[in-house]
Amino acid sequence: MLFPYTYVPHQMEKMQGFIDFIFHEVWCKAPASGPFDLHLFDANVELREVMEAFYYSDTQGAYFFYGHVERIYGSFSALTATQINQFQQWYQGNNDLEKVCANDPSAHLVRYTDIAAVYKDLGEQLAVFFKGLYSQSLLGLAALRTKIGDIDDHYQTFVSTNKAGKCPFCGIGDIKGTHHSKREAYDHYLPKALYPFNSINFRNLAPACHECNSTYKLSKDPAHNPAGRRKAFNPYAAAGHTIQIQVTLQHADIDKLMPADITMQFGPAALAEELDTWKDVYGIEERYTAKLCGENDGKYWLTQVLEECQAYDKQPVDILTMQAQQAHSRPYADCNFLRKPFLEACQQIGVL
Repeated sequence: MLFPYTYVPHQMEKMQGFIDFIFHEVWCKAPASGPFDLHLFDANVELREVMEAFYYSDTQGAYFFYGHVERIYGSFSALTATQINQFQQWYQGNNDLEKVCANDPSAHLVRYTDIAAVYKDLGEQLAVFFKGLYSQSLLGLAALRTKIGDIDDHYQTFVSTNKAGKCPFCGIGDIKGTHHSKREAYDHYLPKALYPFNSINFRNLAPACHECNSTYKLSKDPAHNPAGRRKAFNPYAAAGHTIQIQVTLQHADIDKLMPADITMQFGPAALAEELDTWKDVYGIEERYTAKLCGENDGKYWLTQVLEECQAYDKQPVDILTMQAQQAHSRPYADCNFLRKPFLEACQQIGVL
C-alpha cells in the first residue's frame, strides 16, 4: 500500500475484548468449568450483562451470538490441554497483524481450512460464528451497542485523524471523510471468509475504496499465495514508507497508447515481497496502466503540460520541475505520485 493508516483507539475495541474473554476465559477453560452457564462471565461484568440480555432476548442477533458461544463451549469441553494450547497459539497468531504481515514464523497463522482438516465440526462452528460477528444485526443490538458504541462513530473518529481523503491501498479512489454523511466499507485485511478470530479486530479492519475492497481484493489473501506464506504491508504500520514508481513507454504515439505498451517498476528493493503482494492483491499494475492510458488521466496530463508550455511560454522541463515539487509535497493530490513518473517517461521518449 502507498501509506499506512494511523490506528485510532475507540470504544468499539471493547468488542474484541469481549471475544478475547470468551475465547481465553470461557472456551479454553471449558474442560474444567462444568456446564455452560452465565456465571462463566462473572469476571467480565459488562460482558455478563450483554450475555444475560441476549439470553432473554428473542432477536436473531442475540440468539446467534449466545447460541454459538454455548455450542462452541461444548466443543471445547472435549479438547485436550494440548489441543487447547494449539488453539491459543492460533488465536494469538491471527490477531497479531504486525507479525502476520512481516511473515514472522512465531505467528501461528491459521485458516478455516486448516482447522476443518482436524476439527471438522468445530471448524464449521467457528466459521459461522466469526463470519457472523461483523454484522449489523448483532452490532446494532442495544444491549451490545451501549457497551461498544457504534461503527459509524468509529468511522468519524477514524477519518478525523486519517485525513488524506485517498485510499492508501491504491491512491486512486477517494475515501469519504468528516463532511460526508456516508462512510466507506471496512476491509477485512485478512479476509473474514478465510480466517477466524479477527473479524472484529480493528487492527484487521481498514476503510478502503469500493474498487479496492469490492472489485479487486474481495477475499484475496495477503498473507498467502499458492507457494505459501508471504510478506504484506501492514495497514497500521508504525513507520511509513515511500514507494518508488518508474514508468517506461514502448513508443511515443500517446494517442495509441495501450497498457501493453507500458512497463512499470516498483521499489525500493527492500520491500520487494510486500510490493509483489500489494500488486497481486489489489491489481495495481492493471489499474495504474489503465489510468495512464485514460483520456482524462494520462493523456490529459500530457496535454495539460503542452498547453501550459504554450500558454505561459515555458519549456516542458519548467512545468515538470514544478510538478515534481508538487508530487513531493502532495503525492496523492491529483494522482501526483503516478502523474510524475508518467510525464518523466514521456520526456524520456521524446514526447515532451
